[in-house]
Amino acid sequence: MINDRELELLINDVFEYHGFDFSGYSRASLKRRVDRLYQLDGFKSVGEMLSRVRTEPEYFKRMIEEITVNVTEMFRDPLFYKVLREEIIPVLATKPFIRIWHAGCASGEEVYSMAILLQEANLLHKSLMYATDINPLVLQTAKKGIFPLQMMKQYSENYRISGGKKDFSDYYTANYGFAKFGSDFTAKMVFSEHSLVSDGSFNEFDLILCRNVLIYFDKELQDRAFTLFDDSLAKLGYLALGTKETLKFSSLQKTYTQHNKDKIWKKKE
Repeated sequence: MINDRELELLINDVFEYHGFDFSGYSRASLKRRVDRLYQLDGFKSVGEMLSRVRTEPEYFKRMIEEITVNVTEMFRDPLFYKVLREEIIPVLATKPFIRIWHAGCASGEEVYSMAILLQEANLLHKSLMYATDINPLVLQTAKKGIFPLQMMKQYSENYRISGGKKDFSDYYTANYGFAKFGSDFTAKMVFSEHSLVSDGSFNEFDLILCRNVLIYFDKELQDRAFTLFDDSLAKLGYLALGTKETLKFSSLQKTYTQHNKDKIWKKKE
């Protein structure tokens, strides 16, 4: 198990050798993930782990993949998607073109959920979804749009609770234990590596979703991410956060109004 001093050494080495800055991540969360990797890979000492991180680019890549992966699912928190379906998307429908950013998209399930909502509202043709993550491996999964077939029963139930009326299986093709979602969805998606820690704004969006990512950041890094989202959000645009994340107590709070409890915030004009 890694102690606090060793964790700081790892954070410093990662930044010095690879330019990734984990200094703003919640120490408790980061420590849990590093401990898990330490055990998975059978290290005898922290020095052995640090040596591999410093000298083996492929191992560093593995480390990034393991400690940044976020658990996600399609139509996660179905009542949130019900609000999107019934209250937010009808407003976006008035725009000539819709740009949406999924920040920290992980393996992409929520991006495909959004694509389904847009298609059912007959808006997919005039929409573009940008899906970004720091982890290149999960982005590869997201691009393929292929997910375990065993998850479809749960996803179908989430979809139904969110207000979906169609047969969920119409949206994918089942084959060899996997469900593949159609190219009509992926054609409206742009996948790219992007760090909320070090990268800047790259477009103006009508809706930004960053759900259950900021809980891993300390307050300073959360504020940086909020500023980035503010710079990237059009006036009267929407920012959707996770259930334990909020703009309250942020310097930007006064420029936003809460649309739906803490989950969705609308930028003032």
